[in-house]
Amino acid sequence: MRPARTPSPGQDPVEYWNELLRPLLKESPDFPKKFLRELKGAKLTFGNRVHCPFLRPFFLSPKDEDRVRNATEILARLGERVASLAMDDRSLFSQFHLRPEEERLVRLPAGGGPASTASRVDAFLLPDSLKFTEYNGESPAGSGYTETLSEIFRELPVMKEFAKKFEIHSYSLSAQLLDALIGTYRDWGASSQRPQMLIVDWKEVPTWSEFEILKQRFESLQVPVVLADPGELEWDGKKLTAKGKKIDLVYRRVLINDIVARPKECAALVKAYEAQAVCVANNFRCKIPHVKAFFAVLTEQKNAKLFSPEELAVIHRHVPWTRVVEDVKTDHLGKPIALLDYIRNNQKDLVLKPSDEYGGTGVTLGWEVDARIWEKSIQAALPGGKSAKEHGCWIVQEKIAMRRGEFPYIASNGKVEFRDMLVDLAPYLFRGKLSGFLTRLSSSSLANVTSGGGQIPAFRVEPKRAEKVAGQGNS
Repeated sequence: MRPARTPSPGQDPVEYWNELLRPLLKESPDFPKKFLRELKGAKLTFGNRVHCPFLRPFFLSPKDEDRVRNATEILARLGERVASLAMDDRSLFSQFHLRPEEERLVRLPAGGGPASTASRVDAFLLPDSLKFTEYNGESPAGSGYTETLSEIFRELPVMKEFAKKFEIHSYSLSAQLLDALIGTYRDWGASSQRPQMLIVDWKEVPTWSEFEILKQRFESLQVPVVLADPGELEWDGKKLTAKGKKIDLVYRRVLINDIVARPKECAALVKAYEAQAVCVANNFRCKIPHVKAFFAVLTEQKNAKLFSPEELAVIHRHVPWTRVVEDVKTDHLGKPIALLDYIRNNQKDLVLKPSDEYGGTGVTLGWEVDARIWEKSIQAALPGGKSAKEHGCWIVQEKIAMRRGEFPYIASNGKVEFRDMLVDLAPYLFRGKLSGFLTRLSSSSLANVTSGGGQIPAFRVEPKRAEKVAGQGNS
């Protein structure tokens, strides 16, 4: 690969990456197809699609990483606190609008450890702002994919050239996730360093290949793992088994929504949890901060007494104004409003979405629909409305600034074209500590893999010192 010129002081890493990539594509026109084959070989697929048809990572500076760490770790701390407080405060608990069976599961004894061993914040990071869209407190996907994708990018020829001029930091997500799971297992009351782990979800989910990646990585760290469908589990009144193995620790990827919808197939898991015969992470209490009504709890003035001045400042800066859709009086920026009138009169600045769905299901963006569709969405979202009956309660949330960027995209013909994409940065938090990032790109206003978006790795980068670069050149 032909070396590019040395980046000028303060040069944007994206510009330098593109300077390196363009000649590589001219000299090696088959490189994009080889890249896609490598992704498929590494199980980086969502169903039949590869995760990453893009040839540039996301770069963030040490300053950006610190900014994200401070805000997201405080948010995770608030998630744990409100989950704990809500268990003893009926008024607070009711603000999350859980269904009766969800409440029953949440109130089962969970043992020690956090509600959310693993969580993720969906966010948009811009030079002058950091805004959250939701808190995924329940079994967030993608860490295995993300780490593998990062390793593949680290070995690309363009990255090797890039690394001569920039310091690059990647994130060891699987090791950090395993440490978090073992930490929760100890808090739950066990002492073993090598529990028999179960990763449980439906065999038909498109993310099954990620479980295979995690199994391989966890076992390389000396923790045995079984992959199983909930229907394959057995409970004999004393122990939970999967494929003949007695289970100590469950990494639960099957969602509580599915446990409620398919109770017979999930009965063994729930009974073992209720008997506290196994440690389950995330435990069922994670449902409380997981629902999108959590942001309404954070931004409701009546709940301000639950938070410190520092926490309120973080909420104000990073959590968008959110309310459960109801015919009520509330407040916006300290001013009293009639909520339904406000939603109707400020359509272009608002989003309607179910409090408890994923993959963009049911989301209506006010600025992308006409007034007739907006009104229909409001009526359906009200308690007793069609959408509320189907999905539970709905929230309305203020529009936030979204990040966009130009990325090299591998088209279906194998050619690379530069496309303007929406960039969603989703930090992973393991036991409340920032551990890495899921970064998704989309051509639409919804950035998620389920709705057809793509994924790229994120790296922290900064220019190498001039004397260090000079030293490399003489070696």
